[in-house]
Amino acid sequence: MSGWKANSRFQQLAFTHAAMMGGEAAMVVALADSFFFDVDPNGARSRVLAFLLVSFAPFLLVAPAIGPAIDRVRGGRKLIVQVVAASRIVVQLLMMRFADDIVLFPLVFAALVLQKTYTVSKSALVPAVVRSDAELVEANSKLGVIAGVAGTIAVIPAGALQLTIGSPATLLYGALLFGVALMFSIGLPDELRVDTHEPSAATELEPTVGLQLGWVAMFILRAAAGFMLFHLAFWFRGEPNEKQLLALAVGLSSIGTLIGNSVAPRLRRTLHEERMLVVALVAPAIVGLAATIVGGPLLGIAVATVVNFAAALGRLSFESIVQRDGPDTNRGQAFAQFETRFQLGWVIAAVIPILLDLPGRVGFALVTCVFALAAFNYLLGIRAPTGHGRMPPEPAPS
Repeated sequence: MSGWKANSRFQQLAFTHAAMMGGEAAMVVALADSFFFDVDPNGARSRVLAFLLVSFAPFLLVAPAIGPAIDRVRGGRKLIVQVVAASRIVVQLLMMRFADDIVLFPLVFAALVLQKTYTVSKSALVPAVVRSDAELVEANSKLGVIAGVAGTIAVIPAGALQLTIGSPATLLYGALLFGVALMFSIGLPDELRVDTHEPSAATELEPTVGLQLGWVAMFILRAAAGFMLFHLAFWFRGEPNEKQLLALAVGLSSIGTLIGNSVAPRLRRTLHEERMLVVALVAPAIVGLAATIVGGPLLGIAVATVVNFAAALGRLSFESIVQRDGPDTNRGQAFAQFETRFQLGWVIAAVIPILLDLPGRVGFALVTCVFALAAFNYLLGIRAPTGHGRMPPEPAPS
């Protein structure tokens, strides 16, 4: 019976997550030609920098204000997910009314804040829908795969509506999907136990080996993903087939993310989360070295693909470490703080190829060196006897 309940709870979160990601994809399609989502590397670099600023701005609100509120509000993280879903419906309907107005700017910003709030709440809810810590990676992995599949499926009718009727119809379709998410969120578990004196996993008051080393590794992985996206975009400029190359890079990078989400549970059967992060750091270093030696756009695309694969693998591992080792009551605050750090790393790394014209091999060499040093430092850290936290034993082969 307990297994059935855990499975049922995860299904509620899975359906909620699928509908939320579908609504998100519909909004992106509806606003594809707007300032927020139409980033042209061939345009002014200042415009690309402005896009990066807009992408990071919501985190300035999520980390200090919304993160703690997720853990403190009466009704728990379930209520936060419900409020976010209901708010997304309202925002989508307002976007329909002001699609060609300056009011669209604050509405998109509100949507981005709500998106980050949901992401943090979802991550904080996962431990309440699994039976043991050993299932955390698999649960996070399934949610990652669901996000990719649901977003892809939702884009098809969204694109059809966009081409035949226009943005208002696509936004209404997205609002309906958020309504479905609200309906499924009613069945999410109530799991909050408030303790205002317990520390967050994102502070020095909770110094476990996994958390200390893990967030640095994840910071590098997220930063590398941002760097490679813009490094390839600006490196391909002027090439006869630059659009095709960039499209191939984005497409294969998305596939790399999906593969990372899919293989993580299998790796977890033989490796604990800390060792999975080692794999995530070593793989880009190896492929980056090959690209540095051989060169060429195809190997550059391979580096971006492996970086996104590693970032997905690392994210699942790190989220599971936070869910496993961090205090239950402040988990939302911890995820908000960590996500802010990671997004800052993504933005900072993305700025480098925007401001500097780097040859392809120079960028690949930079990626190789950073990951090699990060992997070496991480290995030293997890092997050092610190006396803090815990390093779980390797899982028994299944």
